[in-house]
Amino acid sequence: MRFAFIEAWKEVWSIEVLCRVMEVTSRGFRAWRTRPISQRQRDDMVISAHIREQHRLSLQSYARPRMTEELQELGVTVGHRRVGRLMRENGIKIIRTKKYKVTTDSNHAFNIAPNLLSGFLC
Repeated sequence: MRFAFIEAWKEVWSIEVLCRVMEVTSRGFRAWRTRPISQRQRDDMVISAHIREQHRLSLQSYARPRMTEELQELGVTVGHRRVGRLMRENGIKIIRTKKYKVTTDSNHAFNIAPNLLSGFLC
């Protein structure tokens, strides 16, 4: 977190000043920049790709519990908290839709009232 902050602000302030303020060594910062990403981050990238694909296939309707079930059916071993975190970090949200309910019955046997306003309109 500190190193990412330094990386973001290094154009404005010098790296030495930022390292001193954040109480880290510049050598540690340089080591952080050259360090490869961890296995967990690589796994998160793969799982995120699966989540995006399932989200697209489900027409954006699968939330965390159902998404976890789908991933487990695909053979991806993942927990619901991790799925929730990855969905939140990637901005994946479900679209809730309501079913259309017909409220007008046009096929009825009742008398149709006359339109009293038809003479007043221009």
